Amino acid sequence: MIDTALPMLDKKLLEEELLGTEIADYSAEVLNYSERVLQIGEGNFLRAFVNWMFHEMNKEGVFKGRAVVVQPIKEGRVSNLNKQDSLYTLYLRGIEDGEVINQKEIISSISRGLEANTDWEEVLKLAEKPEMEFVVSNTTEAGIVYDQEDKLTDTPPKSYPAKLAAYLYRRFECFDGAKDKGMVIIPVELIDRNGDKLKEIIIKLAKDWDLPEEFIAWIEEANYFLNTLVDRIVTGYPFNEVEELEEELGYHDQNLDTGEIFHLWVIEGDEQLKERLPFHKVGLNVKWVDDLTPYRTTKVRILNGAHTSTVPVSYLAGIDLVRDAVNDELVGEFIKQAVFEDIIPTLDADEQELESFANKIFDRFKNPYIDHKWLDISLNSTSKFKTRVLPSLVKYIEIKDELPKRLVFALAALIAFYQGTEIRDNKLVATRDDKEYLIRDNKEALEFFCQLWTDYEGEEIDLEGLVKRVLANQDFWGRDLNDLANLTEQVESYLLQIISNGMVNSLKVLL
Repeated sequence: MIDTALPMLDKKLLEEELLGTEIADYSAEVLNYSERVLQIGEGNFLRAFVNWMFHEMNKEGVFKGRAVVVQPIKEGRVSNLNKQDSLYTLYLRGIEDGEVINQKEIISSISRGLEANTDWEEVLKLAEKPEMEFVVSNTTEAGIVYDQEDKLTDTPPKSYPAKLAAYLYRRFECFDGAKDKGMVIIPVELIDRNGDKLKEIIIKLAKDWDLPEEFIAWIEEANYFLNTLVDRIVTGYPFNEVEELEEELGYHDQNLDTGEIFHLWVIEGDEQLKERLPFHKVGLNVKWVDDLTPYRTTKVRILNGAHTSTVPVSYLAGIDLVRDAVNDELVGEFIKQAVFEDIIPTLDADEQELESFANKIFDRFKNPYIDHKWLDISLNSTSKFKTRVLPSLVKYIEIKDELPKRLVFALAALIAFYQGTEIRDNKLVATRDDKEYLIRDNKEALEFFCQLWTDYEGEEIDLEGLVKRVLANQDFWGRDLNDLANLTEQVESYLLQIISNGMVNSLKVLL
């Protein structure tokens, strides 16, 4: 229940009581910097990542710009932000170099919020401001999509790319196609080559709308569409502890946001763009690179690979949370061996950098402020195993001419995790210690495992046949894994141990 005696965070409270204190240790000047950024999306992630970074630069006077945030869909947070003059408190918490860190600060890098559905002309008018230079966005993975129904005259167009295309066309017309009025466009949606994909769709829309060839040339020549990779766990509004935090703060904040300490932003871009966005001048972990592919591979194989390979192992060992698994003597050792002995040797990068990245990941996994549930991470584990773990497993065999035993064990554990013979409400029903748990995956995967284990329990196939059928599923793996030397036999051996002796005892033998 909200304490109505507490004042609401807004500009008046900030200026009269909080500026210069630990939570707002900056000058009033930062509240009046010009609008330089169009931000599509007002959600927790952007506010705890991009807006925080702009704020950090503004405090040091190296950027001097604020973002106008646009809520791209009907439901959102813009009205709440505007009630507080776009101010909010950000808590960043976690473990860094073995120490528990708990930082809090009032973020001031948003100037105002607009709703695309009601303020569309106001959004387009931003395109007429010469000082606008940057576009950032986070419209989820489903946001950067082509919608052939979108029209330039829609108010607004439905999709994000169409909204941006309309904005850019207004800017092109306003400044007569001036080359120095293009935008630096930085999407953070979690899709591969996000900038390239966004640009491709905008050009397609421009052709659909019969816009001038000069506009398409201006898009190509005057604007930068940057590919990016982002990494920070953002936990958002702290529903379970909001009363405690607001009592500590001494004010009410309906836009409170929380995230972990760790952050990484990799951007494909050149030195002159780096100087226009000087994150490095305030010590932020932003890397400007010629090719972000190696960084994506490192993140997917180590961070995501550690998660995906450990899900079935940890959960079937009776552990529900990530931090409890890392702190567990047995499962913690499994994760470390999987990362350092099976995954890192397959990556073509500096070993010291890879090990440093891995050690930071273990600090992140131990974060006492994040209840990261294995069952939540287990969503779509079959496709995740294919993209996150299987490449390391195959590469290890190629390099070492032997099996990476932890990753092979993880594959056997995955099969055991999917041991169910009933689908209920589009979820596969399995059991751990005689209690049901529900597995979420695509329909085809759930039906495959349901039939597989039904056939096994009905003695239509033996364990060897079961394993062969899983490994032969090219819809899962893109190939027949039975072709990999000794893999079928080793997976069967591990699976038999897990079924017969349980996960904990099997881990003891493995390690």
